[in-house]
Amino acid sequence: MSILELSNVYKRFGETEVIKDLSFSVPEHSVFGFIGKNGAGKTTTMKMILGFLQTDAGDIRVCSEKVAYGLTKTNRNIGYLPDVPEYYSYMTPKEYLHLCGEITGLKKEEIQTKSKELLNLVGLEGINRRIRGFSRGMKQRLGIAQALLNDPKLLICDEPTSALDPVGRKDILDILSLAKDRTTIVFSTHILSDVERICDRIGILDNGKLMVEGTVNEVKDNYRTDTLRIELAFGAVCEKVTEDLKKLPFVRSTSIEENKIDIGLMNAQEQGLSVMAYLVAEKVPVLRYEILEPSLENVFMEVIR
Repeated sequence: MSILELSNVYKRFGETEVIKDLSFSVPEHSVFGFIGKNGAGKTTTMKMILGFLQTDAGDIRVCSEKVAYGLTKTNRNIGYLPDVPEYYSYMTPKEYLHLCGEITGLKKEEIQTKSKELLNLVGLEGINRRIRGFSRGMKQRLGIAQALLNDPKLLICDEPTSALDPVGRKDILDILSLAKDRTTIVFSTHILSDVERICDRIGILDNGKLMVEGTVNEVKDNYRTDTLRIELAFGAVCEKVTEDLKKLPFVRSTSIEENKIDIGLMNAQEQGLSVMAYLVAEKVPVLRYEILEPSLENVFMEVIR
């Protein structure tokens, strides 16, 4: 069953078309990574899913129910964490969740039980400080707890790790990994390592158009570019070696960092033999020859190029 479905969605601001024929679906209890550069249209898409922005064309459904602009009945099934969540800073986490629970219409006993459970999930149980003294990471944790308070079938997170340090990012990703047992998650990001860590499926958005969609492994296989890394004994010869390798018909890309050369190939196992033959023939002093695993970053750069 698909929790979220977008079909041929368009959105324009003035003369600028920011979303173009966008279609994808998100299966129940999966984590969908919505990837794109800043300005690609990720936040605009999320606001249309929430009914905050009106589509110019197309259809959006949450739990098979059509989303209508301004009539946000479908939001009873959604929890939302914006990129910069705002709070009543004079409250403690427990007080804030109690207020959110009352607005949601939960009974007092439910609010107490769920608040304790969720504060424990996000690592804030027992913290009675006012929110004004919280770090960005602590605010993101509280935002996830708030978004899960009504047991949503869909949790939407807009770049939840973008402004966090490595420890904070790991904490938030760990929490989202645990939360997927409760709900279906869509989160936008441009941090590709985060996507590889927790996502089941991904969609790559570029200039408002969905370029790629599928499981992480499917996308890697379909856009597979192997990388061959050669470390040379002398950095001085890197430029000449790189220029020579660029002339080989199967070499898709090259880059140099100090005395290392990265070479993009379609099949490093087979085509790497030709590279080795060149290195031997030219008596290039090689310290290390390595085939790197294809990464989502390779795919992303290939797709948006």
